[in-house]
Formats: sequence, structure tokens, C-alpha cells
Amino acid sequence: MTRPRILVVGAGFAGVGCVKRLERRLTEREARITLLSPFSYQLYLPLLPQVASGVLTPQSVALSLRRSQKHRTRIVPGGAVGVDTAAKAVVVRTITGEYDVEPYDHLVLAPGSVTRTFDIPGLADHARGMKTLAEAAYLRDHVISQLDLADASEDEAERAARLQFVVVGGGYAGTETAACLQLLTHNAVKRYPRLDPALIKWHLVDIAPKLMPELGDKLGSAAMKILTERGIQVSLGVSVASVDDENVTLTDGRVLPCRTLVWTAGVAASPLIGTVGAETVRGRLAVTPEMTVPGVENLWALGDAAAVPDLAKGEEGAVCPPTAQHAMRQGKALADNLVATLRGEALRPYTHKDLGLVVDLGGMDGVSKPLGVELHGAAAQAVARGYHWAALRTHVAKARVMTNWLLNAAAGDDYVRMGFLASKAGTLRDFEYTDAYLTPEQVREHTGAFRGAAR
Repeated sequence: MTRPRILVVGAGFAGVGCVKRLERRLTEREARITLLSPFSYQLYLPLLPQVASGVLTPQSVALSLRRSQKHRTRIVPGGAVGVDTAAKAVVVRTITGEYDVEPYDHLVLAPGSVTRTFDIPGLADHARGMKTLAEAAYLRDHVISQLDLADASEDEAERAARLQFVVVGGGYAGTETAACLQLLTHNAVKRYPRLDPALIKWHLVDIAPKLMPELGDKLGSAAMKILTERGIQVSLGVSVASVDDENVTLTDGRVLPCRTLVWTAGVAASPLIGTVGAETVRGRLAVTPEMTVPGVENLWALGDAAAVPDLAKGEEGAVCPPTAQHAMRQGKALADNLVATLRGEALRPYTHKDLGLVVDLGGMDGVSKPLGVELHGAAAQAVARGYHWAALRTHVAKARVMTNWLLNAAAGDDYVRMGFLASKAGTLRDFEYTDAYLTPEQVREHTGAFRGAAR
């Protein structure tokens, strides 16, 4: 009997959690497991702001998928750019830019999300993101380069513009990014005696009326106080009207001369979901509480790309937020249901009560709400770092992160640029490949040979 082929798309929290559970529960004779990912690592996304600020090295948050020799999953280096459910095949764009096709018997979609953007003049050409490891490393280089260029310039207007930074998005990613990078420039300017520290200005902009509303009014106000005391100007109810090479224009009419716009205004499901041809909920694939896709045989979805019903809330239409704690637990629950399907057993719905949220604002500052307990300051920061450290999947990663934290606390940073994309601006499009996905017609051109076999 032919072993069923299980294809898992995405090596984030959801995809890796699913694969590891499948490896533990299925014997080699029961199924063949394939993991499709552009990179051979799982990115610990919540710690990216600390990579951008130089507290952590990039390698410390990139957890290798190939370190263990005992795992039998086949890893395909490439990105899924189209799904043909009729042919039971996925079109893959390999890391060399060529196209290949991966057939499957069961498909698990965990492609995650991309940075959500809007049709704002100049945004696509000038905004920088914080969604990938490459973006974080590049952003650090870019910020340090602005200090170098400002220090070298004799033009006061250029110097001021290079030392003004705008971060858009008052959620966790934006708030942590602004907080950590502000600390970077605050500490780095001490190495630039020609620069006036007062010229360094950070702006955090968000269209929402509150900062991180999920934390509640008290902790939101505490975070606002921490940021403003550091000199970060927080503007709520405001967004970007346009951006060009030298200015960011806000919707309240202000024009900010600057060369750095960091865009973290939310996420959207991976464009891969648009190629599936199934029902969506606000761009995320509609799934049952068991994480199956209704009406499509042997198709599963989870994580940021799926609208998994949030049964713990008890509200009709509620879906799980796109957070790491849900993604990790959904991966295990989906794997259990997939194993149950292969063995003819009953499926179980996914349910998990939110355990709270943690926000590391760098230094000795943070705001956290573990199990409903509201904390801010050093205690919250300790909880945030303790949670992230415990959630790291491997002992090697834990050792690297702890070593980085201790070394940074003891010796500080050297503020060294690596020279990434020195000849051009690295924008969202350059790092997230959102224009790489195929149309349904293009998908069928690649999967034509598989359509008859799937019937």
C-alpha cells in the first residue's frame, strides 16, 4: 500500500509545530512528510526587534530545521506560489527561481502572513518592514548608516532629516520596533561626538485611537508613558498620506523630513491563500474548528493564514488572533487530527484560552499581561524575556539568546554595519516577495500533468 503524502507549507510556529508532532506520532510506514519552506529555519518572530537593535544576533532567532539527525521529514527549499486542489498539487518556486510541482494526499497550509499595506503614494517604493529576518538585519544597517551619513554631512537640513525616523503601527511589532531602535540610536549617538543627540527624533504613528488596545487602558497608558519619557512622539488617529525620498507626509498635514519609514501596520494572510479558490474570512482561509477546509478534500489550514474559530471566547464568529501561542498549539492539534484521519478516528476541535501577552520595550522596560495579571516596568520585561526564552524550541537557541542578552548587558553594542543592500533601498517588496504568486491559470499550466492522476 502506498504511503500517503503529507505536504506542510510553511516553517513558522504553526507549520513546524505540526511537523514535529506528526514525526512523533506517525511511524515511517504510515506516511511520508514533506515541509516546504524558502529557508531551512524556523524564525522566532517576536524577537525580531531585538535583532534590529543589535541585542540579539540573527542566528540566535533562526532555529535550524536540519540540526537534528533523527527527524525524517523531507525539506524542500522553496516557496509555494499556487495551489491546485483538483490536481492535489502545489506549485513551488525554488530558491533558484525555477518552478516545480509537489503532489500531495494531505495538504497542510501554514504559509503565515505578510505585511499589510495600503495604496498610499510612495509607500511601496520607500517603506521598510519588520516581518523577516533579512528585513530586521537590513533595518539595523540602515539606521546605523543614517547616523554615519548624518555625522559626515555638513548640511544641517540633511543631518536633521537623516536623524528623524517614523514607525507606522501601534501594535506589538511597531511599538517594540520603535522602542528598541530608539534605544539603539540613543546609545549609538554617544560614539558620534559631532552629532547633537537632540536632533534624533522618533515618531510612532497609528490610525487607531489607542496604543496596543489588546492590553487594556492601564497597560496601554503605561506603554505610552515609557515611550514618551524616552522622547518618542506617539501620534494616534493619524496615518501616512504619502512618502517620497525625503519626506513623510501625515494625514494631519504634518510633513516630516526623514529618510526612514518603518511600516508595521498589521499583517494580512499570505497571498497563497488567494490561489486556493476556497472561502475566506477577511482574507484568511475559512476552516472548521478541526482546521479542515469545508468542501475541499484533505485540505487543512492553520496559523495566520486561517480563520480558526475561537471556541474559548464563546462568541459567534470569533476567530483566533494571529499570535504565536495560538499557532504553536494549532500545529499540535491539527497534527493530532490528521493522524486521527489516517487511522479512522474522531477529530477534536481546537480550543485554547489566551494566556496573555508580553511586550519587551528594551532596556529594563516592558508591559505584560500574563494570565490576566497586569505588569509594567522591569517586572514586565523580565516576564516577557522569560516567556520568549522558554518558548524557544531548542536548547542551542536558548543558549545563544541568553548569551546574547548577557553579553549585550555587560558590553553593549559596537554599532557595526554589515553592508546589506548598500546600493539600493530595501523595501517590503524586496524581502517579502508578494509579487511572486501565480494566477489560477498559471497554476493549472504547471499542474496539468497531475490533474488526471488526482481523479
